[in-house]
This record gives sequence, C-alpha cells and structure tokens, in this order.
Amino acid sequence: MSTDNLRAEVESLFEDEQPDRRRARTAVAGLLMALERGKIRAAERAPDGWRAVPWVKRGILLAFRTGQTQNFRPWVPGANEAFGGSDFNFADRDTLPLRRIDGPSEGVRVVPGGSSVRAGTYLGAGVVVMPPAYINIGAWIGDGAMIDSHALVGSCAQVGARVHLSAGAQLGGVLEPIGLRPVVIEDDAMVGGNCGVFEGTVVGRGAVLAPGVQLTASTAVHDIVRDEVYRATPDAPLAIPPGAVVVPGTRPASGRAARFSGIQLYVPVIVKYRDERTDAATALEEALR
Repeated sequence: MSTDNLRAEVESLFEDEQPDRRRARTAVAGLLMALERGKIRAAERAPDGWRAVPWVKRGILLAFRTGQTQNFRPWVPGANEAFGGSDFNFADRDTLPLRRIDGPSEGVRVVPGGSSVRAGTYLGAGVVVMPPAYINIGAWIGDGAMIDSHALVGSCAQVGARVHLSAGAQLGGVLEPIGLRPVVIEDDAMVGGNCGVFEGTVVGRGAVLAPGVQLTASTAVHDIVRDEVYRATPDAPLAIPPGAVVVPGTRPASGRAARFSGIQLYVPVIVKYRDERTDAATALEEALR
C-alpha cells in the first residue's frame, strides 16, 4: 500500500467509531512496517520548525483501539506473522508487539540484558542499545546513535544521527493531543546521564546537555554567552540552540523569606558553545561499536 493510500485508510478508520476490525488491523500492520522502514515518521521538520504528523499518531492510537490484550510468548515462525512475536513473556495489545530486529542486515546491536524496542520504531544503521533500555512506538533513532543503559525514548520521540543518550537519560513521549510535538534531539547532540527532556523540547544539532539537566515546556534556559533567556511559547517549543553546552545551575528565589533563608531554584544555564575541547570530551568510544 502506498503512503498516500495508507494515510487515507488510517484517517478513514480513525474517524469511524466502530471501524472494521480486519481492515484496521491490516492498516496498523502496514503503518508499523512503514515506521520501522523509515518511510514515514511521527514528526518531521517543516520550514517553521519541527511538527507532529497527525495521521501517523492517529494510526498508532488505532492500534490501541483495535488490538486485544494477549499474552506474548517467544516468537515461533509461522505464528502471528502479521504482528510478530517476542523474546519475552509479556501481556499487551496484540497489535503492539516488540520490534523484530535483524542485527546483521540492519547493522543494529541490541545488547542482552533486558532492553525492549516496541514495533513501529525506526532504528538507523549502527544504532547500539545498551541494557536495560526502552524505546517506545513511533520513535526514530538515527544512524550511529547510542542508547545507553536505563535510557528511555518515549513514544514518537525523534533522535538524530550520532546522538548519545547517556545512562538514565529520559526523553518524554506523546501520543495525545494528536498535534502535540514530540521531543526532538537533533544530530550529533550529547544528552548526559540522568537528563530529562520532556514536553516537545527541541535540542539543537551538536548541543551538549551536562548530567542532570532537566528541560520541560515551563523551563527557562539562561544563556550567559549571548545574554538570552529561552522559553517555550504557545506557538513554539523550548529550543536549545545548536552547539550549546547546558549545565545545571541555580538562581535566587524571590521573596523576603527566600532571601532570608538563602533559597536557590534550579535553572539550566548555557555556559559556552561547542568547541574542539567539548568534541573530544563527548566523543563516543568507537571500540564499543
């Protein structure tokens, strides 16, 4: 089925309160395959910045609506071919299995130890997933990216090429509202250990988030290099400039009681922009690949 035909089918079925189950499951299977092959994405770059692709998200929600909860057991050739199987025992919608991965042909490594990659996820060539990590449906992982231990890539999050998500990094996911932008980490960015990036935040190409940085739609990021403050607006997400190096900082809390007690509030601070020293400090260890 062509992308245009798949889109029309998904849109029609989603609007139907009681869609034909056979047609819907066929459309969902086609959608998951197209996502995994990189033919479609849950978000795309537009002239005015990143935006969600609503019909793709509707198709993912259709999978939840039309699936039936079942116990998944290790995959057996010839059984449940449309939606695959699993290397684990778990219970979920039968339309939402784990993704089948052919490491040699895809050039992907999923190191043993408890990681899960849900169906409908794109994995680029050279991706490495360290255990335990979780990558949810609709996510895009670009070529050469490293998803480190205890990292989470939420539903529809977009991770660019050669990105390193360090241990414990969390990227928020979003399916509803349909038009809400997902988290985007652009090419060559470095997300440090225990960072959290949520609510549609965009981390620009080559940016570095030091360990512990937390970014949400309500976060104000202070740039002491350019004397700017970056915030989300109703029309645009919080966006970290390309090449920015962001570290956790503090600022004084307002009010007499806060001043009297010396209370400080968390604030992320851009302290510099990427240079050769930063590149050396954030380089991925090629031997791990």
